[in-house]
Amino acid sequence: MGNNPSRVTAGKTNTSDLNALLGILPPHICQTLYQQDDLDELLEVIFDLGRSPEARFPHREVILHPCEVTEEDIDYVTTHISEFSGDNRAGIERTLHRISAIRNRKGYIIGLTCRVGRAVFGTIKIILDLVQSGKSVLLLGRPGIGKTTKLREVARVLADDLKKRVVIVDTSNEIAGDGDIPHPAIGHARRMQVTTPVMQHTVMIEAVENHMPEVIVIDEIGTELEAHAARTIAERGVQLVGTAHGNTLENLIANPTLCDLIGGIQTVTLSDEEAKRRKTQKTILERMAPPTFDIIVEIQSRDRVAIHPDSGRAVDAILRGKLSTTETRWLDETGEVRTKRKASAEASKHVAKDKPSVREHVTPRLYLFGINRGKLEQLAKEMRLNTDIVNNFNDANLLVTSKRYYHRKPQKVRDAEVVNLPIYVLKSQTPAQLRQMLNTIHLIAPAGSKPGPLGLALSEAEEAISQVRENGEKAVELSPQSAYIRRLQHLTAQRNDLSSTSLGQDPERRVRIYRG
Repeated sequence: MGNNPSRVTAGKTNTSDLNALLGILPPHICQTLYQQDDLDELLEVIFDLGRSPEARFPHREVILHPCEVTEEDIDYVTTHISEFSGDNRAGIERTLHRISAIRNRKGYIIGLTCRVGRAVFGTIKIILDLVQSGKSVLLLGRPGIGKTTKLREVARVLADDLKKRVVIVDTSNEIAGDGDIPHPAIGHARRMQVTTPVMQHTVMIEAVENHMPEVIVIDEIGTELEAHAARTIAERGVQLVGTAHGNTLENLIANPTLCDLIGGIQTVTLSDEEAKRRKTQKTILERMAPPTFDIIVEIQSRDRVAIHPDSGRAVDAILRGKLSTTETRWLDETGEVRTKRKASAEASKHVAKDKPSVREHVTPRLYLFGINRGKLEQLAKEMRLNTDIVNNFNDANLLVTSKRYYHRKPQKVRDAEVVNLPIYVLKSQTPAQLRQMLNTIHLIAPAGSKPGPLGLALSEAEEAISQVRENGEKAVELSPQSAYIRRLQHLTAQRNDLSSTSLGQDPERRVRIYRG
């Protein structure tokens, strides 16, 4: 099985160079791997010091050896790969595999994640027309769902089939592989490597100024500087295709760091007369500028996406509590693209047919870290919003902190990330920023729903249930969540007569919903 580097499914060719990855693993580990019938579906191999080595597949996990991982096992792997970069990632020359390190406080490697990199040809069939349109496209989706794989083929199709000048800004060498010679999967696209992740925005601008690209491909836009660089590129008339953190358009709206990608969100205070005419509150959220990306694609599974064909119009609709029409596409059993247009579940919850907006929400439970409680409570009172500020970290469903504290990574912030508690980062504690935060968390928690982060997680569970029951999906995996939210997702599946199970390890532990 390991000698077969490629396979074909539903019109896709999947090339993984799997032997190259297996060649860096200790021999006694490989023995168990070669015995697996679905070896070509391997996702990653995990080495943690003092624990048994583990292989992860799409729907199961396998212990590879009863003995614990030793320092010698970790050294065996690290001596067979390239040097680790500033983001603790390394690779194997001329392959797409990625090895990520976990270090102790002294800087020694005590854990490795050996992730299989695959070049899948045919994976963008479902969005090919969007890529060929010349418009900028942003892909959203949870980790491991195939964003980078799609980006890789986007670069190849645009460079080889459409003969465009394509430059890839490859921060961790994930798109074009390790080494100075890029992987053939990107075709004739050119690749610019980034010396350290904090320099990605600089290389993005350099690509435009020095190499005259028609298209720039960027993976994992994750900082404010990178969002600004993306806007600069788009304003120069260059097509952008990129990925960002977040599962849905609503996630971007709620993210103060990345919301500039969809035009930025600002708080506007209306006059009494205008508020009455619009039938809204006096304080509302509005888009500040044209979006950097024209089209938003939410990747729900490897063969299913939800598309916002006009991101500006979609953002405006969501902010005004109106229906935002999305287009859902998926591949059927024969590999043909199926399409369905519908109003997005999140936006539809905001609609109150010809009635003023009502702020009678289930109260969000906020844990404040480094935030002035008195000031926040006073603003919430002025805005007539019910906000529960809790003293116990374990009672919260959202941690609110400032940018200054967040970058220091104090223990409470690290604890929140470990248990997957959503974090809202304020740029500053000005009244305008606090009002925007309050508006945002209540916007995502419409009347009668659960609080923001909770509501998003439960909406995702409901969408997965719909896919399994109505669209014939065998199983759907949800985004990683904390134990409390996973428990509610399990109950949601149970109420709909479906089975569910939890997969993975914290903080990536997630729920899978399927027919029992």
